[in-house]
Amino acid sequence: MLQSEILTSLFQEAVKIRETEELFLKLFSEGKLNGTIHTCVGQEFNAIAVCNCLRDNDFVVSNHRCHGHYLAFKNDFSGLIAELMGKQNGICGGIGSSQHLFNKNFLSNGIQGGIVPIAAGISFAKKNESKDDIVAVFIGDGTFGSGTLYESLNLISLYNLPLLVVCENNFYAQATPLREHLAGDIINRVKSFAIETFQTDTWDLENLIIASDEAVSFVRNLRKPAFLLINTYRLNAHSKGDDNRDPKEIELYKQKDLINRYKISNSDEYNKMYQTAVDEIKDIAAKLESSNTLDIENYITKNHKQNNIEWGKIEYTNQKISDRIYSFFNDYMNKDSKVILIGEDVKYPYGGAFKISRDLSKLYPNQVIETPISESAITGFGIGLSLMGYHPFVEIMFGDFITLCMDQIINHAGKFYHQYNKQVKCPVVIRTPMGGRRGYGPTHSQSLEKFLIGIDNVKVISLNILIDPYEIYETIYNEYDQPVIVIENKTDYNKLNSILELENYEITKSNEKYPTVKISPVNHKPDLTIVTYGGSVSLIKKVIDEIFYEHELISEVFVISKLSPIEVDSIIESAVITKNLITLEEGKLEGGIGSEIISTIIEKVKVGLNIKRIAAEMVPIPSVAELENFVIPNEQKVISEISELIHE
Repeated sequence: MLQSEILTSLFQEAVKIRETEELFLKLFSEGKLNGTIHTCVGQEFNAIAVCNCLRDNDFVVSNHRCHGHYLAFKNDFSGLIAELMGKQNGICGGIGSSQHLFNKNFLSNGIQGGIVPIAAGISFAKKNESKDDIVAVFIGDGTFGSGTLYESLNLISLYNLPLLVVCENNFYAQATPLREHLAGDIINRVKSFAIETFQTDTWDLENLIIASDEAVSFVRNLRKPAFLLINTYRLNAHSKGDDNRDPKEIELYKQKDLINRYKISNSDEYNKMYQTAVDEIKDIAAKLESSNTLDIENYITKNHKQNNIEWGKIEYTNQKISDRIYSFFNDYMNKDSKVILIGEDVKYPYGGAFKISRDLSKLYPNQVIETPISESAITGFGIGLSLMGYHPFVEIMFGDFITLCMDQIINHAGKFYHQYNKQVKCPVVIRTPMGGRRGYGPTHSQSLEKFLIGIDNVKVISLNILIDPYEIYETIYNEYDQPVIVIENKTDYNKLNSILELENYEITKSNEKYPTVKISPVNHKPDLTIVTYGGSVSLIKKVIDEIFYEHELISEVFVISKLSPIEVDSIIESAVITKNLITLEEGKLEGGIGSEIISTIIEKVKVGLNIKRIAAEMVPIPSVAELENFVIPNEQKVISEISELIHE
C-alpha cells in the first residue's frame, strides 16, 4: 500500500497538471491562445507513474497529447505555459504550441505512429552509449491503425532496444471508439513481436505505479524493449470542444476519476492542493502576459547564397561512380564510428541492390544495419540517430519507394529545426537510386525528385558522372546540419567519373559546396543555354555535337548538383546572353525540376527568353526497351525538341 506522504505527493502533482490544462482551456476561451489544445485531463497519473520511474538522462518521446508527459518528466510549468501562450520564452519560442515540444531529452510531435521509429533510433544510440539510459515513447490506441507502428515494433524487437512503448488506451481514436477502429487485441498484437508486455489502468493507482516500475526496470536492467498498456479515459474532448461521446459515459468516468474521488474523500487536503496549484499557475501566466512573441526575423531562416562564384578545373578520378561512393563509406566508417549505413539487403555478401555497401558489414559490423522492408520506419530510425549526434545514411533501395518515407521526411525531419525553435538539427542523409533505362518497368524506374524539392529545410542533391561523388558525400558529412536526400542515378553506377571529350569546349566546376559544372564554348559566344542534372548528363556530348552540326548553334551547358534549394544566378548570366533556355530531366514534364528552374529565372530576368522543357512523357515507364527509350528523353528526342525551339 502506498505511504501517505507518497500518495499526497502524487496527488499534488496530478492536481497541478490538471489545473494547468484547465488554465489552457480558459485562456483559449479568452482568445489568449492560438490553434488547438489536447488536454490530458483524466490521464494525469499515467504520465506521473511512468515518468517518476525515469531518470534525468532518459529520453521521452510523446505525441499530440503531450502536456502531462512533459510536466511529469521536466517539471517545467513556466516553459510549457509560455509555449502555449505563444511567448518567445516558451520551450520552443511559441512555435510548437500544444503538440510540438522539445527540451533536450523530451520531444513530441503530432503525427500518430511517426514518432515511434524516431524513438527507436534514439534508443539505438542509448544502447550503444549507455548501460542504463532508456527511452519511453507514448502512443495511444488510435496509433494501432498506423502501419509505421508495426514496422517500428518489428525493428524494436529485432534490435533488442532499451525502449518502453507506453500505450494510453483511452478507448477512442479522436472520435472513433475502439470497437470500430481496432480488430483483435492490443496486447496480443504486441506479443506477436516477442515484446514483453505489462498491463494496468488509471483507476488503480498502486497497480499503475507498480506496473510502470516493473516495465521501466525490465527495459533498464535487461536492455530489452517492453510494452506497457494503460487503460484510461480522457474526461475532456479530443481538442477544445469537439466531443461526440455519450454524456452518460463521460459522467461515469468522471465519477471513477481518482482526483474527483480524492476531492470528495479528502476535501480539506484537496482544497489546499487545488488552491496552491491554481495560485502558482495563475502567477506564472500573469508574469508571462507581458512577454514578447518571437519576431519573424528570428523565425525565418534565409538561404545564404554564395557570392563571387568562381570556376575552376575539375579533378577526375577515372573510377566508377559506385566505387567512389563505396570508398567514401569505407574511409569515413573507419574514421568515425558514428557513421551508420542503414538499409535493406545492405550486408555482405549481397552488399546492396546496386552493390554499394559490398563488404562494409564485414569491415564495420556495428555500423551497417540491415533492415526489414520498412521504408518509413528505417527513415524515422535514421532521424532518431541523427538527433543523437550520429551520421546516419539511410539507403532506400529504389527511388520509387521514397513515397513510403514522405511522412518522415516532411512532417519530422524537415520540421524539427524550425518547429523546435532551432534547438535541434536533424542531419539524416537519405540515399536512393532513381532513373530508368534498365527495363525495370513502371514502379522501379521513376525519377521522383520533383516531389522532394521545396520541403522545409531539406536539401536535395543529384549526383552526376562529372563530379566525384566522394566529394559530394564528404561535403554532406562535414556540413552536418539539415536533412539531405541524395539522388544517385542507377545507370551511372558503372560509369566512370571522367571528362567528356568535347572539342572547343572548356569544362569547369563552381566553387560552391555542391558544385555546378559548366560546359562552355572556347572563344565563342553561346547560342543556347541548357540546364540538366543526374543521369541526363550522359546525353549531353551527342546533343552538343549534333546541334552544332545540324544548326550551327553553340550550346552552353550547366549541370547542377543541388536541386533544392535551387540556385540559378550563374545560369541567368548565360540565359541573358543566349535568350534560349532549355531544361533537360529524366523526370516527368509537369511540375518538374525544369519548371522550377525556368520560373525562378523568369522572376529574376528582365529580358524575354525562348523556353523549352524536355522531360519524360506523362505515362508510366514501360519495361519494353523500345518504348522505355521513347518515354525517357533520348539523344534524338532532345535534339529534335531543341530544333523545334530554334525554328519557332
